Amino acid sequence: MGSGSTAPRAKMVLATLGIAALTAVQPAPVPLGQGGVAHAQDGPQSLADLSDRLIDSVVNISTSQRVSGGERNVPRPRLPEGSPFQEFFDEFFDSLPDGEGRGRGERSVQSLGSGFVIDAEEGIIVTNNHVIADADEVVANFNDGSSITAEIIGTDPKTDLAVLKIDPSENPDMQAVPLGDSEAMRVGDWVLAIGNPFGLGGSVSVGIVSAFGRDINSGPYDNFIQTDAAINRGNSGGPLFNMNGEVIGINTAIISPSGGSIGIGFAIPTDLAIGVIEQLREFGETRRGWLGVRIQQVTDDIAESLGMDQTMGALVAGVIEGGPVDDGSIEPGDVIITFDGKPVETMRELPRIVAESPVGKEVDVVVLRDGEEQTVQVTLGRLEDGEQLALTAEPAGEDGGEAVETVELFGMTLAELGDAQREQFGISDEVSGGVVVTAVEEGSAAANRGVAAGDVIVEIAQESVSTPADVEEAITALQESDRRNALLMLAGTDGALRFVTIRID
Repeated sequence: MGSGSTAPRAKMVLATLGIAALTAVQPAPVPLGQGGVAHAQDGPQSLADLSDRLIDSVVNISTSQRVSGGERNVPRPRLPEGSPFQEFFDEFFDSLPDGEGRGRGERSVQSLGSGFVIDAEEGIIVTNNHVIADADEVVANFNDGSSITAEIIGTDPKTDLAVLKIDPSENPDMQAVPLGDSEAMRVGDWVLAIGNPFGLGGSVSVGIVSAFGRDINSGPYDNFIQTDAAINRGNSGGPLFNMNGEVIGINTAIISPSGGSIGIGFAIPTDLAIGVIEQLREFGETRRGWLGVRIQQVTDDIAESLGMDQTMGALVAGVIEGGPVDDGSIEPGDVIITFDGKPVETMRELPRIVAESPVGKEVDVVVLRDGEEQTVQVTLGRLEDGEQLALTAEPAGEDGGEAVETVELFGMTLAELGDAQREQFGISDEVSGGVVVTAVEEGSAAANRGVAAGDVIVEIAQESVSTPADVEEAITALQESDRRNALLMLAGTDGALRFVTIRID
């Protein structure tokens, strides 16, 4: 949103009910393929037959939630009969929603979204988690006008998916749609969206796949399909079909300066959703694989400092105590380049690959350590257990050495880590050793990399350091090896590890 004369900025919005203009989509006529439906590479002349076959499987999801009126609720003022203000106040309070502004009672909040049937015999419906989050009642409204109360059997906020169940006997003619292979789609393939935009149920729009692998920072496993098919508020949870009538995505979000479609919509690919849906149906919750490491991106500077031929993989910044690799099989400073036979091209790929792996599975992990590839075997834990472990982990023991020397290097003033420094900077017992940064010169190489007073240098070029002299020796050795960058492992005051590179040439 903009202000003043500034043009409105595009914003990410979940495709739930709102108000905006609708835009018609009208593809140019082209020859049909076999069976009256165009091949994926051809533009369809008409989608009437396909839409007619699919539309009864798509439902409108309506939810209601009772919320407290809060401080906004004030009683209607008592006025003398015939007061000149009586009509004004009556008009104002009567225009408010039930319960709002009429005392401190509860009021009902309603929202609309979309969903689709994947199992008619069991009455299973898929939608977005944000469509039904915190709802007291969920109702599935079918295209034939019937409405059936739905039970929430499982939700997953991380992928924004939810699975509902209705009594199939209440709609014996209910039809399911199949889940297709989203990885078989290509940029430019035609897709069809059916949903409930702005409460206008049974709306059909058509477009193409615009891109794959979009990360919109909505969750840890973002891997969205981008489409220009018209998706608006209220389309959330609705299906994105291929031209064979298979669901290849679940419509979730749009980028828009106004809240309406501008041709940039995002759908959860079915290849990511299928495993989550199966777990929610079976267990009512997710059971994701867990490696037990904290990771960060491998930048060009980090790759150069580690002597890597290309920038790839996920850099291990820390290992969770009590996790699957707390046995030393994977260490801070390792770069994970392959997991269970799948290459790890970027950091953000690893969490998704691990999460899709079964709990308890033994996998091979290829890491780059000290310039050499090593393969280690790891038995995966469960992510949901690991999240609790990370919150309750006991702090490590303290190393109480006193500062005996200081050094200035690349804009940093360095000292040994002792009790005085711990107290001065509030350094956690999680940091058991290293060289503390007591000051950083503004505009220096260290400051430009985000190094701050209180950070502790734990390693340089994957070698431990405990004194400022160790730091000087490590930097000198790198310079003599014609290295342009030094890779520093830093511990924050809370013990969280990260890697930074500093130019040393």
